[in-house]
Order: sequence, then C-alpha cells, then structure tokens
Amino acid sequence: MGLVAKAVLSLECQVERLDLHEAANPVELLLEVRLGLEISHHLVCSRGYHVRVDIVRTPDERFEKLPGFPFAPHYTKVASPRGGSLRMHRVDEGPADAPVVLMAHGEPTWSFLYRKLIPRFSQAGLRAVAPDHIGFGRSDKPVEKTDYSFAQHLAWLRELVVELDLRDITLICQDWGGPLGLAALAAEPERFSRVVATNTILHSVEPGFAGRLTWSNHPVGGGDVQVSEALLSWMALSQRMPDMSASLSIAGACASELPKDVLAAYDAPFPDERFKAGMRMFPILIPVTPSDEGAAINRETWSALAGFEKPFLTAFSDGDPATRGFETLFRERVPGAKDQPHVTIRGAGHFVQEDRGEELARVVLDFIERTGN
Repeated sequence: MGLVAKAVLSLECQVERLDLHEAANPVELLLEVRLGLEISHHLVCSRGYHVRVDIVRTPDERFEKLPGFPFAPHYTKVASPRGGSLRMHRVDEGPADAPVVLMAHGEPTWSFLYRKLIPRFSQAGLRAVAPDHIGFGRSDKPVEKTDYSFAQHLAWLRELVVELDLRDITLICQDWGGPLGLAALAAEPERFSRVVATNTILHSVEPGFAGRLTWSNHPVGGGDVQVSEALLSWMALSQRMPDMSASLSIAGACASELPKDVLAAYDAPFPDERFKAGMRMFPILIPVTPSDEGAAINRETWSALAGFEKPFLTAFSDGDPATRGFETLFRERVPGAKDQPHVTIRGAGHFVQEDRGEELARVVLDFIERTGN
C-alpha cells in the first residue's frame, strides 16, 4: 500500500515489513487493520516489537508509463535521522565511467523535471545522474516534518555523491538544487568540474543583498529584516493550504501550458497528505533571518564559491521574479564566472526545464565542450 513499517526487535534487528501468522498479536492486528498495511501471513517473530511507521514509499505503479520518462530506477541507501537507512532514488543513464552531469531539482519537483535533458546528455557520452531528494519522487518520504532540515537534505545529497563516487561533475542546479548542490560542491570541491546555475537562490540574509533581488530578503538594522511579500506568502501558503498540489504550483510558474499527463506525473509521488511532508517543508526552510541554520550554510557556500575558479555559467530565464538578481550576484562573486558566455533563456518561467528544456540542454553541452580539458 506504499507504507514501509519498521519493526525493531529486541535484538536491534530492523526489518522493513512485518510477516504475520494467523493469530496476530494486538500490535500486528493494529498495523493490518488500522493502518491498512498489506502484510503476508507467515510468522517470523511476534514478540517484542517496538513499531514505528514513520516512512512512506510511493507505490511503483504510480510511476508507470509517465510521458517521456522511460528511465529505470536506481537506488542508494542514505542514513535516516531516526536510525537505519532511507532509499534515495536517482535516474542514472549513460556510461558509468563517463564525466557526470548531476541535475539537482527543487520544490516541488523530482527527476521527472529533467526528462528532456537526460537523453541529450547520455547520447553525448556523458553520465546523466538526476537524484530525487528524500521526500520527493521515488525516494523514501519520512512522514514527520521535523525529519527535514536544510542540513539533513545536504547530508543526504552529499552522501549519495560520495557513495557513488561521482567525479568530474557538471552540476546543473535549479530552485533548491542550488543551495543543496552548491553546498555539496563546497563540501566536496574536488569532485566538481563546472556549474550551470539556472533559476536558483542562495539566501544568506546579508545586508549586501539590499536592492539586488526582486524577492527581497535582507537585514535592515535593529534586528529587523525586509522580506518580499511574495516570498512570505509562498511560505505561509505551503503550510496553510488544505491540499498542497505539486502540479498546481508548477503550472503556475511555467510560461507554457503543460499537458495534463505531465502535470499528473508531477503529482505521482504524492498520493495523499502522508507523502507531502518534504514538499511542505522546503518553502519554510528558506532562511529569512541571519541566525537561521540555512543562512549559515549558505554563507559557507558563498565563502567556498568566492574561491571557485572552475567554469561557472548562469542560464537564468527572463520570467522568474523569485530568483531574479541571483544571476548577477553569482557573476560578481564567483571567480569562475568571469568572462563566461552567460545566457538569458527567453520565454521561460521558473521551471526552465519544462519551458525550454532542449535549449537548456544545448547550453550545457556547449559549455561542457568549450570548457572541457
């Protein structure tokens, strides 16, 4: 049914499904009847259970026959903040020993966002890797909002990069893919060869941002900050709307009208509210005070980028007020951005990959060819 039940036995043994016999004990019966778990009736052990149902996993059938997304799933185990492990999904196409294009998504998308780019990269002889953040896509989804933090998301992404030993990486980062992907670069700089930043953010809530961003977010003195009404409205809406829909958010931030089957694919990972904790948390993890954990992480990332001399390209769209201004900050602050052929992608909203995915792929491939060793 999509739920993963963790049963921790007295011997500290952890299993992912409970196998029951005909005369189930009360805990087992509760799991089967009240939680609707699909459990087989074969006894393994029925004593000493401490049961936690704290992770959901979207059923595989919800990912069948998605438009333009024929890619086989791949999984890596990453650490759970509650102990044990979580299953993190990625698309992984192309030669395993080839240079890597790492595509980092944001809110409220998943690797499906990069479906127009993945085959272009793999056909060019590159390894195309598009992970789903924990809480999104085919990755496991903790149901407790407190399991999601900026630092934890970063730890998960970094763990995947290290576990797969990804090297010679071209990072493409959009939306939350920027703060997380660039922080991973800051932590593992030797693994990265270049960056393409598109419609992304790196809020460190610093005075130098005053007047530089369309969606303002900076201190004004006296312990006060100026934060754009649009940004605050998005943060509040993510917590208050009764039914948060990925497709509704994406449709409203694209310049083009998306087909119904594409919108349905963005909703596929989230059958009901139990699956949406990660999606609801990303907006309120955006730092809006200098003391925020995320602001501190982003300041460390800006510090690392100040010494990043490898090629850094911005490819922002002309229709995304949420990120407008960051392209200029990246060009000014990152040494590797100097003298690069930065582009503005016309006729695209926040989700460039949807509106102008083929064009973005061409920009990336040209950039890799021009800056390759």
